[in-house]
Amino acid sequence: MQVLRQLLLLPLFATLAFAEDKSGVPRCGASFHDLNKAFKIDVNANANCVWQIQRNENQTIRLIFSYFKFAPSSSCETESIKVYDGPSTDSPLLGQVCNDTDAVPVLQSSSDSLTFVITTDSVDFARSFFVYYYFSPNTKTENCGGQLTGPNGTLTSPNYPAPYPEFTYCVWHIQAPKNSKIHLEFQDFFLELDQNCRFDFTAVYDGLTTNTGLIGKACGRSQPKFESSSNVMTVVLSTDYANSYRGFSASYTSSPLPSSPVEPSTLLTCSSDSMKIVLKKSYLASLGYNETHVQVNEPSCSPVITDSVIFSFPLASCGTTKTDDGHSITYTNIVSLSATGNIITRQKSIQIIVKCKMENNSTLEVVYITKDNIIQNTTAVGRYNVSMSFYDSGSFSEPIHQSPYYVDLNQTLFAQVSLHSTDPNLLVFIDSCIASPEADFGSLTYDLIRSGCNKDDTVATYPPVKHYARFKFNAFKFLQSFASVYLQCDILICDSNNTNTRCTQGCISRQKRATSSYLWKTNAVAGPIRVKRDLRSADHSESLTKAEAEESPNLQYSFYILSLVVLISNIIIAVVVILKYHKHQAGHGYQKLQSSY
Repeated sequence: MQVLRQLLLLPLFATLAFAEDKSGVPRCGASFHDLNKAFKIDVNANANCVWQIQRNENQTIRLIFSYFKFAPSSSCETESIKVYDGPSTDSPLLGQVCNDTDAVPVLQSSSDSLTFVITTDSVDFARSFFVYYYFSPNTKTENCGGQLTGPNGTLTSPNYPAPYPEFTYCVWHIQAPKNSKIHLEFQDFFLELDQNCRFDFTAVYDGLTTNTGLIGKACGRSQPKFESSSNVMTVVLSTDYANSYRGFSASYTSSPLPSSPVEPSTLLTCSSDSMKIVLKKSYLASLGYNETHVQVNEPSCSPVITDSVIFSFPLASCGTTKTDDGHSITYTNIVSLSATGNIITRQKSIQIIVKCKMENNSTLEVVYITKDNIIQNTTAVGRYNVSMSFYDSGSFSEPIHQSPYYVDLNQTLFAQVSLHSTDPNLLVFIDSCIASPEADFGSLTYDLIRSGCNKDDTVATYPPVKHYARFKFNAFKFLQSFASVYLQCDILICDSNNTNTRCTQGCISRQKRATSSYLWKTNAVAGPIRVKRDLRSADHSESLTKAEAEESPNLQYSFYILSLVVLISNIIIAVVVILKYHKHQAGHGYQKLQSSY
């Protein structure tokens, strides 16, 4: 009985051990001794959390803050992450990360210990950070970074087109001829997909340093393009410990800088959520103005003053207006420079008209500078941030985080496309959605949605909700023993105030489609999906998924019950044989033989 009790408790112990292994990282401070680790940190107001990394490895530590979100109003004096090169905060300061850090911070210790401190102010705001570190391997990765010179050239990720190695950090410095700028284009690009590019990513910098001047950051599947403002550019590839793909193949060209460039002291940056306008104080002084003379359409939107005057606000605020021409959407604001507090003035009133234009897979910044009806204009580009995820039910409240996503054949799957934008007057529409057994969506594909029409009998779409488009379908698998299913959907974004856009027309024919309009188009990818019966054939080198963790105790329990039944059956058979044998002997007693002598 004691043996049976132990057998029955084994699955329970295994489950409890698994839950303990998956316990979360402490919210405020910890000491780590793992060889590598990735973790998310969430802190609130008035935090002062110390994290220590130490291991007797005789190797240096590479620490990467691939995502950080401070309180929007914070500065480096009020909120920051300070990194120290040693086992305590008394060690030398290695670097600092704060709200205006214009880079993806990567810090390297000089020994096998490192400490960082997160400090926040009293503002009620949920701060979030994603961090991973690893002890740098002693081996050198081939084709990882280097110097590229000349008017044009090419670069590829290590092992391309085979998967790139784990824990890779490569830096390429590109230098073109003087008085030129660099155009970088990725012909093939496939890194691990994540909404905030927290795991594997490529970062491109305007200059020869990775500490500032971030032009952009990319991951997933796309063909990004970047342009420098001078003849130097830096490209970084950073990877973590899992989910390697084929990487990238890129080329660069150079072109002469304009002979009379647009005023360099005015900088406009557009993102999916906001616009940022930077005016140099020296530029304002050359016009006879200072920071007190500057305002945008909404005077209550005040700038941050450093050596520049910096306005940064959501796209749909501070008096910004929105227009569309049927193919793109433009957000416009006006920075006015005018004298104040006087009855008369002999200064020219200046207006700087700034425009963020959202186009297909790009962002366009436009600056017009007017001086008494003299207009100068500058153009540059941005994109909306769109992602796609699976959810556990039609309420779309709990997203599925595991990858691969193991499902039952014919199980109902719920997918949601999300637009991450501060503009409330946008509408998301799923134009087409295809499935493929291959992550690069090769020749074998299957239509789920085409031109807004459901092509699979199990597909059902939900009414649009704010910045979300949702649909469901039943799980399937491809023939010919393909293990995975990937989804790729074409997404349209329209102005919700316009009732005659492609987003409001639903399912249409190809002929009618040619006359419809939308503001912006992109695609989103999700997957892989795998049927649960393929679970046991997965590569043993992969970590145990949640589906396997749920299945393993049941298999162990069934094995123990079967063994117990066989054991009891053998005991019963043995008892029956012994009883029969004794009964036979009782009917035929022994008799002593008499001697013949």
